[in-house]
Formats: sequence, structure tokens, C-alpha cells
Amino acid sequence: MSRTLLLMRHAKAEDGFGSIDFDRALTDEGRDQAERVGRLLKEKGYAPEHVVCSAAARTRQTLDGVLGAMDQAPEVDHTEAAYLAGPDGLLELITYVDPAVDTLLVVGHNPTIAQVAASFIGEQAMAAFSPATVAAIDIEVEWLYAAPGTGTGRILN
Repeated sequence: MSRTLLLMRHAKAEDGFGSIDFDRALTDEGRDQAERVGRLLKEKGYAPEHVVCSAAARTRQTLDGVLGAMDQAPEVDHTEAAYLAGPDGLLELITYVDPAVDTLLVVGHNPTIAQVAASFIGEQAMAAFSPATVAAIDIEVEWLYAAPGTGTGRILN
């Protein structure tokens, strides 16, 4: 059974000058980017059943834009652990996902999102992960065993 892991970097956010990083909001361009990604995922037939999303403002707003363009509302876990996670920590969060979930969307931050994508796709993913980039990874194991080498993927946009 194949599962799909969608890894998305948050859309374009304010520069954060004079504000707390966690509270940075999306720019108008970022809101447009998030909605475009939602339409792209829908057009390509991706329908996440579950989402792991950093609790930061910009990732929550990105997710709102993505889901606003889709037909269904998946179960969402907003977690500070995804905000603080490095690649190993993010992969650990993925291993906790219910095995009944076929498509998982993770919305997070760079460099972690790009590093996890690169561990499946290859190093070229590191340079490709500008704001609102999403990768689709076909995972050939249950989420519990998801790790580099258990799937292959590509950048979608």
C-alpha cells in the first residue's frame, strides 16, 4: 500500500522586523501562494486526510489558504513541535500519524522541510524550496516506518 506525504514550506511571510518570529504573518503574496497551492493539489488529485502543521502564525495561515481551495476538511494537528523540529524531529512526528491515513500534508519551515524532502528526492530539493513549495513523496511503508529510503518523490510547483 502506497501513502502520499506532501511536504510544504509556508508561503511568503512578513520579514519579521520588530516582531516575534512565531507570530510572523503572511504577506498578500503569501496568501495568494497558499491558495494557488490548494488549487494545484486539488487539480492533481491530492486530498490530505490529515495535516501536521507548525503552530506558527504563517504556517497556520498557509494551511488556511490551501484548505480553502479544497473540497474536504482534513483532521489538523497544529503543533509547536513542528515549529521547533529538525529533520529527525519532523520525521518522528510523521511516524505518529494513524496508519489508516493515506495522504498526509505537513506544513512547516525551512530548512527542515527542504531537508526532509531532499532525504527522499535528492539534494536538488534544497535549492527548490522557496516559499509555498510543495513536494509529493510516495511512501511504501506505514507512517511508523517512514524514513529516507522508504519512498520517492518530486517537487510539484
